[in-house]
Amino acid sequence: PTTMEELIRISGLSHGTDVWLGNAHDLILNGTAHLKDCICTRDDIMNALIGYGVESKMAFTTMENVRKGRGLKPEMEEAMVTHQVPPWFIDSCKKIKYMFPKGHAVAYVTMALRVAWYKVYYPQAYYSAYFTIRGDGFDACTMLLPMDQLNARIKEFKRLDQEKKLSAKEQTEITAMEMVREMMARGYHFLPADLYKSDAVRFLPEGEKDLRVPFSSLGGLGVSAAQGLVEARSIPFVSVEDLKNRARVSSAVIELLRGQGCLNSLSETSQLSLF
Repeated sequence: PTTMEELIRISGLSHGTDVWLGNAHDLILNGTAHLKDCICTRDDIMNALIGYGVESKMAFTTMENVRKGRGLKPEMEEAMVTHQVPPWFIDSCKKIKYMFPKGHAVAYVTMALRVAWYKVYYPQAYYSAYFTIRGDGFDACTMLLPMDQLNARIKEFKRLDQEKKLSAKEQTEITAMEMVREMMARGYHFLPADLYKSDAVRFLPEGEKDLRVPFSSLGGLGVSAAQGLVEARSIPFVSVEDLKNRARVSSAVIELLRGQGCLNSLSETSQLSLF
């Protein structure tokens, strides 16, 4: 694709039923028609028929019939033949079961371009927003890996996927790992959870090329516990015991934080030794 029009047409083809496969796909591959001529959105039918000289009301009714998967009525096909509409166009209309309106395709492409612009020109902000909103499957306990280990993990997951051994949760992990790999390949990295720097749920930009993972990205640490940690830390913790009491988190959460190195600067209890 080199133009906005082509992107809109591709969006229409990808959202219809029996519009691309077994239809426009074959017409384009065998050279019968070009992308600009194919039926990609429902509007293309009406506009093309009017262009061939079909009466406006008939063109509109034909479009409505086709986009609802009802095919062509005899009078519709007769009007198309009378106005020398190409046979391939008529056959294409007969195959279609559902079509996207052009307005929807325009909205999809416009949003995709906006997202792509941020991804290209503001990658740190893009990945921050992506993992905060779409970060299902991201587990900081297992994904903060060197690139070679991350690649090996993705490869193993995909091998298992081919054998139909992956759960829905593991499928989301693959998507998350692929995004992590992409981000790392562009020179951006994650920073581990920090008791005073991590947000409850947001991946925070830090420096020029880093993202600080939130508490909720630690597998086993829920949003409520994460928010409790953020609220309690307004006054610095004096010990692990103090943190547990004020943040009201479980022993399991404490061990999770300990495993991530978040508690290295804290003593275990608030008691002082006189010796």
